[in-house]
Amino acid sequence: MAELANCPRCHALFMKGPAIVCNDCVKREEEDFQLVYSFVRKKENRTAAIPDIVRKTGVEEYKIREFVKSKRLHPAQFPALSYGCERCGADIRVGRLCEDCTISIRSGVQMQDELDYLEACNKKEGLGPVTYYTVNDDNR
Repeated sequence: MAELANCPRCHALFMKGPAIVCNDCVKREEEDFQLVYSFVRKKENRTAAIPDIVRKTGVEEYKIREFVKSKRLHPAQFPALSYGCERCGADIRVGRLCEDCTISIRSGVQMQDELDYLEACNKKEGLGPVTYYTVNDDNR
């Protein structure tokens, strides 16, 4: 069932359902998308960077990046378009995280798995609590 809510963009009251913003904001967003899409669809504008698109169309940068992130504008067709990594904000073209953040998270998970394994081995051997230290020599 729909509930009464304030639009997060314009603060107007609306019945919240599948849309998370009011009908007026949905219409404005669609108009902005059509404006951006018609601009980048032109052959001479296909390689336009986001600041150029903002300057020429007047559509805010965050909206353009949201269009790319939601796959309404495909970076394969428009190579200069990107959006921010959810962890560090670096420009990316696919996924939610950049390569550096992905590697960092994977190494953290791998290190935690190793520590969990060592802890399980110590419990089996009856050693009790043991503290493990790692040395990061990142300053080389």
